[in-house]
Amino acid sequence: MPAVVLTDIAERPLEQALADLQTLIDQHGHVIVVCSGAVPAAVRRRLYTIRALLETDRIALFRPPLPPLSVAVLVRQLRQLASCDLSPGVLASAGRLLTHYLHCGAVLGSVARLDRVPVGLTSHAKSWLPGSQFGVLAHPEPRLLRIDPEAALPGPDFGTWLLVAKGQLHSDWVTGTLAPSWNVSGVREATLPAESADWWGTPRLTEFCAFLPDLSVLYQLVASVRRSLCHWCGIDVIGDRCVFCSATPPPPDEHRRRGARHALTQGAAGTPAAGIPASGALSPVPARPRSPMRTYGS
Repeated sequence: MPAVVLTDIAERPLEQALADLQTLIDQHGHVIVVCSGAVPAAVRRRLYTIRALLETDRIALFRPPLPPLSVAVLVRQLRQLASCDLSPGVLASAGRLLTHYLHCGAVLGSVARLDRVPVGLTSHAKSWLPGSQFGVLAHPEPRLLRIDPEAALPGPDFGTWLLVAKGQLHSDWVTGTLAPSWNVSGVREATLPAESADWWGTPRLTEFCAFLPDLSVLYQLVASVRRSLCHWCGIDVIGDRCVFCSATPPPPDEHRRRGARHALTQGAAGTPAAGIPASGALSPVPARPRSPMRTYGS
């Protein structure tokens, strides 16, 4: 499925950005916006402002805690799943699920400005030595080590492919050492994302990401998770938070009270208590409440 790049959304007039997002909603029904944590704060504020002004619960904003290359991999996986029979809420929720199956990091020429992964004083001092290189695992468990013949990073225990994007640092450690130790099925190369230098604190890097490439495996992972209806906007989701309206499930007692009130309402309207309409009738649809998300900023 194609993706739309929201180019210069923070620099363009607000009215134009509002019109662009409204057009996407009119064309597709729901919009899932995925952005890197390296994007400027002005972009994040503009996205929240647009969603608040449109007063819609059909825009999901997702900022996964991943480096830029891994965000691109995750977007591609969501595009693959968009061709399957998944509802918008399940598809948007799948982003958080698939994040757990990504192993990503980089080889850096310096960690002096790295603030995404804890850096010890010794590593910080060694980063000033000429020719130093560091292997960094950002997700799922932060790790940092100086590259030497014994250096190794913990990898996935399932079959993956490895995507590699080279910056200004020329290093064969990823393809020559890391890939064999992770038992990847293959290696692919990609262009380094523009935000990578800001995310890692240096342009002297080679970024990598191990991922599941098979659509059937991705679909099986998502389809095997229990689904539920958001009690606020009524959309089908997986997980404990609705990605469209940001509502969390009510406490168990409140959930039972809501169910009892719903059953009483249906009984008063002459509808069977189980919510199953008579032949040719339509189930009563409660009015959708306004979205609770009216937050500005990140």
